[in-house]
Amino acid sequence: MPFVINETMGAYSELLMLLAAGTYTVAFIAFAWDLAKSSKALRAIDLKAAEAAGAVPEARVAVAAGVGASAGTVATANRVDSHLAGPAGRAERPSSSAAKQAGTGSAKGQTADADMRYAAERRVPARVAVALTVLAVLIHGAGVVTRALGAGRVPWGNMYEFLTTGAFVAVTVFLLVLIRRDLRFLGTFVVGLAIIMLVAASVAYWTPVGHLVPALQSYWLVIHVSIAVMSSALFTLTFAMSALQLVQSHRQKTIAAGGADKLGFMRLVPSALSLENLSYRINAIAFIGWTFTLMFGAIWAEKAWGRFWGWDTKEVWTFVIWVVYAGYLHARATRGWTGTRAAWLSIVGYLCVVFNFTIVNQFFNGLHSYSGL
Repeated sequence: MPFVINETMGAYSELLMLLAAGTYTVAFIAFAWDLAKSSKALRAIDLKAAEAAGAVPEARVAVAAGVGASAGTVATANRVDSHLAGPAGRAERPSSSAAKQAGTGSAKGQTADADMRYAAERRVPARVAVALTVLAVLIHGAGVVTRALGAGRVPWGNMYEFLTTGAFVAVTVFLLVLIRRDLRFLGTFVVGLAIIMLVAASVAYWTPVGHLVPALQSYWLVIHVSIAVMSSALFTLTFAMSALQLVQSHRQKTIAAGGADKLGFMRLVPSALSLENLSYRINAIAFIGWTFTLMFGAIWAEKAWGRFWGWDTKEVWTFVIWVVYAGYLHARATRGWTGTRAAWLSIVGYLCVVFNFTIVNQFFNGLHSYSGL
């Protein structure tokens, strides 16, 4: 039975995508406002701590302020400094309760501890940003659904649909993780990436609602591509974490060497070690999904073309991505590849994902040329 195309629903979908992009933009500004406002508040705490503990070196005062210190004496500041001592690259700040036990008083300005749990303080910009992101996801989801209704099928048959659906899944996963972990510091990066994906879909990859090519008219499309979209969304989160890990690691080394803290807003972000650990866990889950993507793709290829593997460019790059992330997991677990090396390998893996989706889809001809362009 042929699919029925509803161009009106397709037009509604495009309007909803534009509205979602606008709402994401406002949420992005709110997340950035939260970082700037919190950084300013922490800078004020720095000044108070410096006045109260004039004998404490500036670099150490900055670190003490990073846990929300409001020390009243030099002895209090020294207790904080002693509490934060440890190997380079380790967690720079304790949890809110630990900060209070160290004699620092309120944990004002702190968002999440090393375990990324929510603190007790109320941060209005962050709450507004999350609320706007939820609204944007609802609008975005409506756009994805109307695209599906307009096409009479699942909405991931070309690059435009894969981008819009992928952005929706990435932000949805981010919001779901927010229920258990305070990852609001990632909001600027995740929402920013979603905006870029929606803009790229509308400007560079827009494709009108249409029929699928015969090879895609299979239930394997739902199985194979849905897992690929979910895995790519998780890889997007770990890419943002790895990028922040590199910045945080550089900042921590600068402070440890006695340098000035020029990235005050990064005190809202957990330590490089905490980011690395969470990124590793999420990458492990995404890698399992990508493994199933590769397996189900081979099964689908056998159903469609009579062979499991044909060295098509898309197949090769899907396998390359699998190898890179397998190498990342293996190197970190057994070879001690931690810190910046692990972060860079995670970033390389995501760049391979982007290359596979953009360059391979556009410029390499093969059986997987479904870009719709």
